[in-house]
Amino acid sequence: MNTAHLENLKKRSLVMQLTRDFFITRGYLEVDTPVRCPAIIPEAHIDPVMSGSHYLQASPELCMKRLLSMGADKLFQICKSFRKEERGDRHLPELTLLEWYGANQTYQDLMAQCQGLLRHIARGTGAGSRIRFQDRSIDLESPFERITVADAFNRFAAISVETALEKNLFDEILSFDIEPQLGINQPCFLYDYPAPLASLAKLHPENKNLAQRFELYVAGIELANGFTELTDAGIQKQRFNLENQIRINRGQDALPLPVKFLSDLEAMPEAAGIAMGMDRLVMLFCDTLSIDQVVAFTPEML
Repeated sequence: MNTAHLENLKKRSLVMQLTRDFFITRGYLEVDTPVRCPAIIPEAHIDPVMSGSHYLQASPELCMKRLLSMGADKLFQICKSFRKEERGDRHLPELTLLEWYGANQTYQDLMAQCQGLLRHIARGTGAGSRIRFQDRSIDLESPFERITVADAFNRFAAISVETALEKNLFDEILSFDIEPQLGINQPCFLYDYPAPLASLAKLHPENKNLAQRFELYVAGIELANGFTELTDAGIQKQRFNLENQIRINRGQDALPLPVKFLSDLEAMPEAAGIAMGMDRLVMLFCDTLSIDQVVAFTPEML
């Protein structure tokens, strides 16, 4: 471990402390839920990691929503999550996630909270109203930019979002053509995703083809994924079955449905929730393009 790496770990610790301070002073309950569960979210694009007969979570989402159903109002958690065979400059198979949920909130509330959190961390780390990242000065004081998915495709892609979905090119175009353009001078919210790409989100009240989902980008890096929560257990079960059917069509195994979550969902209040990648957030404040530089050990070191 060189000096720069050690300094990054010190800043990581500070970012974690500032994050906890942000939520605790706003009345959020910090919780600690199991990472090993008999059923997780069936997702077409994420392969689960097995632990005996159970699964290691890709997100603490299900347990945290169940706590909302049991009467919790506002809660957050910083925890380990697992994604099979994900490895790269921005990816680890074992990552650190921040998730928070609020009853009677929407994705618009989450966007405001993201702004507040990043500003709080910037002040606490001494960065002030701007952070320096790869020779860029990123403004955190002005209102963060907002752009719909449809507008982003019209602005940065050669085809529309509808055509991209029809040709199964959405993820490719988003990754290579759109994401590098987002959050360059100030953080950017990419919002109102096509409904098929948000299996746990509530549909937009004015356009049922869209979901109340957004992602937060800074310097072309995706930091967070949030949405107004779907609270209809019947519709949620249908969406889980659809995700499993996609898996089957790809030659993958279907995953067991989280039946206890679906049962508790019937008592869940209207709410919004979000997952933020803490490793990537620390990367920004450490001004590094490599996730390896902000964790104590990489998989290859073990």
